[in-house]
Parts: sequence; structure tokens; C-alpha cells
Amino acid sequence: MNVVAHGIDLIETARIAAVLDRHRDRFCERILTEAERARSAEFKQPLQHIAGRFAAKEAILKVLGTGWRGEISWKDIEILNNPAGQPSVTLTGECARVADGLGIKQIFLSITHTKDHAAASAIGVA
Repeated sequence: MNVVAHGIDLIETARIAAVLDRHRDRFCERILTEAERARSAEFKQPLQHIAGRFAAKEAILKVLGTGWRGEISWKDIEILNNPAGQPSVTLTGECARVADGLGIKQIFLSITHTKDHAAASAIGVA
């Protein structure tokens, strides 16, 4: 297993809270897959969960070296948790194509949050 790239991101939860207050449905439909939206709806207070997913997707784009450009879509990245709670990444569309081109076979992801911040670290491996 060889590390191809690493990405990290940190977001203030207040930024996500402000967007959710103004455009909750539109933001969630644009950023989260259907399965991610279903999972976030299970939380009484989903802010940290959504902020963590946002930071994670940004970190993954840093692994891919693309940023949000071209054919990249937020929904090309899906982050769900396995039964033990560990986040698992599935890439589709343009993100999958870029990862294939880089030789990335798997992305390991860690997400953490406090009341004020969410952070994520992603490692792409061949």
C-alpha cells in the first residue's frame, strides 16, 4: 500500500450554520447524497455532522488535487459510516475518474468536530 496524497480541511461550524439557516434544503441537496442526507436527518442536532461531511469532501478534493472545477460534483463523493462508526468513502463520476488516473484505490478518512469546528483528514492510497 503506497500513499499517493494527503488532504486536510478545517471549517468553522458557524459558517455551515449560517448557510443552513438560510438555505437548509438547497444546501443539503447540493452537498450531500441521498444516503448522507438520510443519515444526517437521524441527528437531533445535525450541524456538526454536516460540517464534518463538508470538511471531509474538501479534504478528499485536496487528495485528488482538483478543487471544485470542471465536472466535479459534491455528490461524486459519498461518506457513510460502517457499523463500527468508521467513515467510508465512495467516489463516483469525475472524482472516480481522477482517482483512477492517480492510481488511488482507496481513501482513508478521519473526521472530528467540536462545537465550533469540524476537521477532516484524508489519505489516498494505491
